[in-house]
Amino acid sequence: MKTSSENRIAYWKQNLRYLLILLAVWFVVSFGFGILLVDELNTIRIGGFKLGFWFAQQGSIYSFVILIFVYVWLMNRLDKKFKVDED
Repeated sequence: MKTSSENRIAYWKQNLRYLLILLAVWFVVSFGFGILLVDELNTIRIGGFKLGFWFAQQGSIYSFVILIFVYVWLMNRLDKKFKVDED
C-alpha cells in the first residue's frame, strides 16, 4: 500500500498530466485552428461562415468551456480514486 506522501505525489502527477493534455487541446484549437490553419479552414463553410473565422471568433471559446467541464469530470474521478472527494 502506498504511503500518504506517495499518494499525494501520484495525485498531483495525474492532475498535471490532465492539465497539460487539456491545455494542449486548447492551444491546438485556439492557436492552431484560429491562426495557423485559418486559410485552409476558410475553404470550408458551415452555416454561411468560414470555418477558420468561426474557430478564431467562437470555436476557441466554446472549446475552452467544454474543456472546463471535462477537467471537472476528470478531477472528480481522480478525487474518488484517491479518496479525497467531498462526498
